[in-house]
Amino acid sequence: CRGFQELNVALGGSLHQAVHDVTGQSDHRERPNRSLDERYCPVHPVALRGKLRDWLGSDEIMVNSLHGQGIKRLAPDLQAEAFAENQLIEAVRGPDDEVFCLGVQWHPEWAPKSNEVSVALFRRFGAAARGMTP
Repeated sequence: CRGFQELNVALGGSLHQAVHDVTGQSDHRERPNRSLDERYCPVHPVALRGKLRDWLGSDEIMVNSLHGQGIKRLAPDLQAEAFAENQLIEAVRGPDDEVFCLGVQWHPEWAPKSNEVSVALFRRFGAAARGMTP
């Protein structure tokens, strides 16, 4: 999630420093008293749009969520591709002329082989890194 946030800031966007203190937003901070499986399991839906929806073949997915910050102002060169129920941006995509530029607020690296969304994202990333059309 930090890379997602850094991508937005590096390209001119801004963040809520404590999104859980923003009226209407949820508290998605990590709960250290829970097991790793409980911390990283999918806990809320996100609505997909654009290319991310096309890539994953779904209008909505369940994601895990462990973050204290969230996008306040989206960077001009990014497209919002996923939203939590409270409209917090959960995924962004870079310009169409980029080979692969995607940032997500969730953690696809947790149990990536058993999560079909993670598998699809990592396959697309790997194909782009190898110079192949995903």
